[in-house]
Amino acid sequence: MPATPSWPPKSAPRLFVAEPLSEGLVVDIGGNQAHYLARVMRVSAGDTVILCDNQTGEWTAEVSDVAKRYLTLTVTNQLRPREEVPDFWLCAALLKKDCFDLVLEKATELGVARIQPVLMRRCVADKLNLERASTIVTEAAEQCARTALPKLEEPVKLEALLRHWPEDRLLFFADEDGGRPANAAFAASAGPAALLVGPEGGFDDAERAMLRNHPAVSPISLGPRILRGETAAIAATALWMGIKGDWPDEK
Repeated sequence: MPATPSWPPKSAPRLFVAEPLSEGLVVDIGGNQAHYLARVMRVSAGDTVILCDNQTGEWTAEVSDVAKRYLTLTVTNQLRPREEVPDFWLCAALLKKDCFDLVLEKATELGVARIQPVLMRRCVADKLNLERASTIVTEAAEQCARTALPKLEEPVKLEALLRHWPEDRLLFFADEDGGRPANAAFAASAGPAALLVGPEGGFDDAERAMLRNHPAVSPISLGPRILRGETAAIAATALWMGIKGDWPDEK
């Protein structure tokens, strides 16, 4: 006897849209999203598309019209409400473009709530195309079936980040000079948290001193090897999610 197919089909394309969704709403899709649906995914009238709005959650929509430059979809029913992600921020030093692209993508997949690019003295890069970065984050959320986009911030200097740091949020500082083992530090912590990882050249002495003197900062070690900036960001985020995030709650 054949297995009962799941609905909607797992192959249905997923897209984030700007407007709040509701049953019966007609949504026009244009630009790159229309090209993706019509030319890449080859959708046609009657096909199902999954839509998310980063506000109400995830919905199915039926393709009602496919034109040359746009598609029209009709929202049919809600699949699930917007998810609650762990209250975890990734404060990552701005890296070279390809490396930081990887951080943006994987941080989104891992479930962070906020991504804060940080400018430090040894950063090779000093600018971020926020529109391009937002596209990377959105596409990663679509791929991994997130219904809540992480908040992506403009880059800030380390000094400004620490000056305005909220008193009730612990900042784990991945220090190449050592600290408490990350797994033990994460397990012992409570409340909202964040992770700070450094640039290609690491933290300089003045930055390290500033961090170690800040009351909200907790230096941690990520093991015996020196990790690249993108590796440290991804590995430590995954470790936190496995210990304190939403991974242990999976059923």
